[in-house]
Amino acid sequence: MQFLVSVIDDGTGPATPTEDAAIDAFNDRLRAGGHWVFVGGLASPTTATVIDNRHGEALVTDGPFVESKEYLAGFWVLEARDLDVALELGADASRACHRKIEVRPLAVP
Repeated sequence: MQFLVSVIDDGTGPATPTEDAAIDAFNDRLRAGGHWVFVGGLASPTTATVIDNRHGEALVTDGPFVESKEYLAGFWVLEARDLDVALELGADASRACHRKIEVRPLAVP
């Protein structure tokens, strides 16, 4: 099963050098354990653009789709045999990046 592990930032800003090192070590563990699929960090929500083209004409709006103190700062896509393993990895991810984490299974097509 694959899981999206979202990093939730509450305005603490970029990772510190200590957090970067812990994230690198965590990523190494993911690779070694066969859990690594994909990882990505995101720029600040202020750089976002929302596009709504549901009604035949694209409406383009600068800024995030929702104003919030917390925002998605990055993510991992992980492979895990079940939710319990994904939650354990999520707990380790939270410790490594010093942020809250959301773990969600990817929908099976």
